[in-house]
Amino acid sequence: MNYRHIFHAGNICDIVKHVVLVLLIDHLRVKDKPFFLLDTHAGIGIYDLQHLSALKTGEAQNGIYRLIATKPQPLLNEYYKILHKLNPAWLPEQPDTFRYYPGSPIIARQMMRAKDRLVLCELHIEDHYELKRQFLEDTQVHVHRRDGYEALRAFLPPDEKRGLVLIDPPYEDANEFEHLVSALTASLKRWPLGQYLIWYPVKDRPAIWRFHEALAATGIQKQLSAEFIFQEEIHGDKLNGSGFILINPPWQFEEKLKQLFPLLHQALHTPHQISQIKWLIGE
Repeated sequence: MNYRHIFHAGNICDIVKHVVLVLLIDHLRVKDKPFFLLDTHAGIGIYDLQHLSALKTGEAQNGIYRLIATKPQPLLNEYYKILHKLNPAWLPEQPDTFRYYPGSPIIARQMMRAKDRLVLCELHIEDHYELKRQFLEDTQVHVHRRDGYEALRAFLPPDEKRGLVLIDPPYEDANEFEHLVSALTASLKRWPLGQYLIWYPVKDRPAIWRFHEALAATGIQKQLSAEFIFQEEIHGDKLNGSGFILINPPWQFEEKLKQLFPLLHQALHTPHQISQIKWLIGE
């Protein structure tokens, strides 16, 4: 496994993925009962946008730096709170004061309450070490160096009855979509009431069609597909958008995504502005 997210931190896909994650966790907080969060491919937690690796690609310039230059929208309030906590010296009129971008582990931790629990898995040895360091004294967060798909077998079902699983693999394996279908099928048998958020890159459209067809064929209920497409799909080897599969999403969550995606397209000035939200299998 060679993927290092520091090269892509704060890009367009990060923003869309993390805002969706924030909205899902915020919904879990509505009820008083504790919830469980599992992040199967967690990364390092915090990304320094002034790190040479981040500066090398400059992807944050068209992502988070472009977003924070626009007027904040109410739908993004919780997301902005987390950005401010990580960047206390940030002044909106001075973009260079914004330096640190939160990965999904930090976002999840910032939104948890005293009764909630988070399990983080990261296989890359250096990234695991850094992630472990972030949460050394935190008894609500458990960090493991293990394969993300193995983690689904190991930690599901949780003692808590409610919760969310984030599956965001690096897609280095040509058979990643097949692995996802198999893992989801097995996981839903163990924890049928859990919520699942799966991110995938919008690149090879025929491969995505086959992925959706395979998921629909499993018979898993409440499968929502959502794609934020920011680049015309001319080349199948380039990242053209951010795709999601949501299993057991909150009631009317698709309507929230229909509000969110156009808002982000506008704020990020994306060259191509397509939102595709549909049920693969409904209730």
